[in-house]
Amino acid sequence: MTVIETYFAAFNAGDVPGMLDCLSEDVAHHVNEGEIRRGKTLFAEFCAHMSRCYREELTGMVVFEAQGGTRAAAEYIVNGTYLETDAGLPEAKGQTYRLPAGSFFDVADGKITRVTTYYNLADWMRQVA
Repeated sequence: MTVIETYFAAFNAGDVPGMLDCLSEDVAHHVNEGEIRRGKTLFAEFCAHMSRCYREELTGMVVFEAQGGTRAAAEYIVNGTYLETDAGLPEAKGQTYRLPAGSFFDVADGKITRVTTYYNLADWMRQVA
């Protein structure tokens, strides 16, 4: 299993420590519609926030890796439940959503050094409104 596959298996298991094990200490986390967060501490804080507001499982996963293993991408479907109202977003009432998404990675020395995730926020907003 590659580090990318391990990362996503940990995500689906709700295993934040397992996700963190896949990351470099100075990981750059580029979130959809947000600022770049640097380092495992900020990544862990982001995961805690997401776990409080959302329950998600990724399905239909397809992982693409560049020759040499230094870059990767993944396409998947986010199957989620909106648990707690997130600041600036519609009120959470347990709404479910299904959203195509993708992530892009840089990898060095067997660790993820960059995670960039994209999804259509307007589509998500329509689904939970």
